[in-house]
Amino acid sequence: MPQPNSSAGTQRRPNPNEKLTKVFDSEDESEALVVKGLLDSAGIDSDLTAAAMIQDMFPGLGGNIILVRQEDAAAARRVIEEYKRTPGDDDETAEFEAIEDPPEKS
Repeated sequence: MPQPNSSAGTQRRPNPNEKLTKVFDSEDESEALVVKGLLDSAGIDSDLTAAAMIQDMFPGLGGNIILVRQEDAAAARRVIEEYKRTPGDDDETAEFEAIEDPPEKS
């Protein structure tokens, strides 16, 4: 019987019995999902966890956290810092000349 391909249709997650390190936390779930996708793209296995589930480990922390293997933490933080340095579309504004009344046609 052929072995199932572990990368087909399953998420790569670190083994919970390994020493894991928190590299990112956010109250915004969509931002946490973007960061997880960046880490996945960089080949870094990560686990996105709702912080409410682990209040005994991180009291007072809300939102979502991303955990990685301890040996991957430095590389994960570099990927996250690069993401934070990249300007987003939300930060840019366009300047327009304001015209109070359009010119009248004769």
